[in-house]
Amino acid sequence: MTETISPAAELDAADPLASFRQEFHIPPGPDGRPCAYFCGNSLGLQPKAARAAVEQEFDAWERLGVEGHFHGVSPWMHYHETLTDASARLVGARPIEVVVMNNLTVNLHLLLVTFYRPTATRYKILMEGGAFPSDQYAIESQARLHGLDPADAIVELVPRPGEHTLRTEDIEATIAELGDSLATVLIGGVNYYTGQAFDMAAITRAGHAVGAYVGFDLAHAAGNLDLRLHDWDVDFACWCTYKYLNSGPGGTSGVFVHERFAQRPDLVRLAGWWGHDPSDRFQMKKGFRPMAGAAGWQLSNAQIFPMAIHRASLDLVDRAGGMPALRRKSEQLTARLEWLIRGLNLPASALEIITPADPAQRGCQLSVLVHRRGRELFDYLASQGIIADWREPNVIRLAPVPLYNSFEDVDRVGAALRQWVNG
Repeated sequence: MTETISPAAELDAADPLASFRQEFHIPPGPDGRPCAYFCGNSLGLQPKAARAAVEQEFDAWERLGVEGHFHGVSPWMHYHETLTDASARLVGARPIEVVVMNNLTVNLHLLLVTFYRPTATRYKILMEGGAFPSDQYAIESQARLHGLDPADAIVELVPRPGEHTLRTEDIEATIAELGDSLATVLIGGVNYYTGQAFDMAAITRAGHAVGAYVGFDLAHAAGNLDLRLHDWDVDFACWCTYKYLNSGPGGTSGVFVHERFAQRPDLVRLAGWWGHDPSDRFQMKKGFRPMAGAAGWQLSNAQIFPMAIHRASLDLVDRAGGMPALRRKSEQLTARLEWLIRGLNLPASALEIITPADPAQRGCQLSVLVHRRGRELFDYLASQGIIADWREPNVIRLAPVPLYNSFEDVDRVGAALRQWVNG
């Protein structure tokens, strides 16, 4: 390496977000000291505030029983509403466009019931090849629900020969080619395997130009990218909260439905009583009348305990300055990690980063394709107290998360990789 970069200690000392590391429980490594945790793209670490947030609701349940819905510090009747403003800020939306409810794949299905309405001629649904399995299974089953053959209804985007990621112009060209046969575009905001972040604004424009609905699974984008869903004119989106949003395994999920659909009770949807107009919800009458906005897709009353953790986590994001501040540090951490990996000077036939080098086309994840002894390298990193993620057949995913990872953590990865190469 001929370049020089600032020492990690200097960068950590100058980092305005450094103190947030102390807000998380960091698991110990084999030597007992805190590990270098680079697996937040799979499960984020536990905020120290999470336990107290849940204990508050346990206390309300203990003291108030059913009256906790109407009394206490945060009455459960309106608990989900306490997440609305922060969720809107998180994804660049207006409050009426977001709601927190259910789990990710449940929400994906609920949205597809509304936004995948195939006809005899407009029935194609476009997704990226190699999407996360839940997305693949959900779309396959949605096609079958409408009596369609998934092999005919689903169009998968694949990279050009010899490339690992998709080009925006190829996505746009495929959308234009499908034209008025395309009903819906559903793409992950960030591909879980390669770490590629897609140009959601361009994809949305292209989809709308041919009359299709456009939505995104933001599981790997929410809390990772600076999103602008309203301004990008996205129709619908959903995301989980247990990765970059640190809200616990199996945590609750967020939903976005653009404001233009806020006053559309005619839209087909699967209904539940919590999505019914609250002015007469408790009259228990027949005849569903949806709430305005994304809240009209709710089914059941709030998952209080997961939402308590999520509220504590969203508070950390806001206190850190929101996604613009987190994104600035994320780019610095990821660029440093990339620099250290490339500095190993290994041929691509041995090890290559398959995540785009352009910061605009990635979040904080780097996917490293290890052509030889990949599992051995992964296990070696674990022995050095570095928690990464292994994806078959031979990819190691490393995600330096700005809320709790330090520049020293990144250098620990670089040092371990160099030791392994030289060993």
